[in-house]
Amino acid sequence: MKRLVILGGGTAGTMAANRLRRRLDPGDWKISVVDKSEIHYYQPGHLFVPFGIYRPQDVVKPRRRFIPDGVDLIFGEIAQVVPAENRVLLTDGQELPYDYLIIATGTSPRPDQTPGMAETEWRKSVHEFYTLEGATALGERLADWDGGRMLVQIVDMPIKCPVAPLEFTFLADAFFAERGIRDRVDLTLVTPLEGAFTKPIASKHLGSILGERGVRIEGDFVVERIDPDRKTVVSYDGREIPFDLLVTVPLHMGADYLAASGLGDELNYVPVDKCTLLSKAYANIFAIGDASDIPTSKAGSVAHFSLELFEDNFVSHVRGRAMTRPFDGHANCFIESGHGKGLLIDFNYDTEPLPGKYPLPGIGPFSLLRETEANHWGKMMFRWVYWNLLLPGKPMPLEPLMSMAGKEVEVLP
Repeated sequence: MKRLVILGGGTAGTMAANRLRRRLDPGDWKISVVDKSEIHYYQPGHLFVPFGIYRPQDVVKPRRRFIPDGVDLIFGEIAQVVPAENRVLLTDGQELPYDYLIIATGTSPRPDQTPGMAETEWRKSVHEFYTLEGATALGERLADWDGGRMLVQIVDMPIKCPVAPLEFTFLADAFFAERGIRDRVDLTLVTPLEGAFTKPIASKHLGSILGERGVRIEGDFVVERIDPDRKTVVSYDGREIPFDLLVTVPLHMGADYLAASGLGDELNYVPVDKCTLLSKAYANIFAIGDASDIPTSKAGSVAHFSLELFEDNFVSHVRGRAMTRPFDGHANCFIESGHGKGLLIDFNYDTEPLPGKYPLPGIGPFSLLRETEANHWGKMMFRWVYWNLLLPGKPMPLEPLMSMAGKEVEVLP
């Protein structure tokens, strides 16, 4: 009996458990999933909680509901992986031997890594929305906030869902406009990037929309510290930006046990082959979803597209065959832009987001890099897709590899 242990029961880990349970003979394989929480969070929904679009109960379900029959679900905190001995150690003393290990423990915001951030003003004038607790607290603050200087600030890349800070900014603009106080809010996006996004063409389009809505972009701002007493954000080059309300996206890091296990880089992400997700150090360890260091977005769509190819590659690998379905870094993300509209971007390792139609060339129904109501409804419908199709690993009518069909090549001046 071979033993497969999956560390993490989030998006990628749950999809892997469902897909591989169907592919691996239960008479030959024992599959276990380890996670510290009994709750599965629909993380894209956290964005909507501060604005009252979703309630906290709308974005949580029991984790056990999505783990397939025949897979052991173990609740516990991971202390260390001992790869030389093929063992996982839990903090309660349990030891889990494995023949193959899949690391899917994701990435998390770490406000403790930025001086001054998680101190006296935390959950007062300094907030985040990447956790449900943070999104709920921010919603309570916004409910009675009557204006001032709001900064939406990104500490560093990579982060989960790199478009989420943009979406929050768009939604904040709409939220304050609907309350009739937009003229009393000075809204600024503070980013370590040169512009609004990591890719030039998308950055131009998104930056233009922000500009039209009176949002200033403070680019190339690498934060050194937060001064909670003076309520300023301070960069390494000496710039200081004052705030009345700071909505920060803290530094993101992988799980601490990866550092203790010698498996992670400086941010605790596992170095892997970007096409197969196989560890560069161990031939029986894979890292999937946000836990790996692959050079693309840490987003649910990446987990989805990569897992469609990964299941075939994993089965081939454990049978001693070559992995012949390389992942191309395909990602697509709806960008909620407020006022009942949204955008969509579709890209991979080599091709940046371009205008066009998706998924059907010339038809859509979704438009790339253009605000439409259809894109908004695509974003809102995704919650149902996530719970009912994506997590259970059911077939979806989207190709895992990116296609240029329907895209318009755009050249920057």
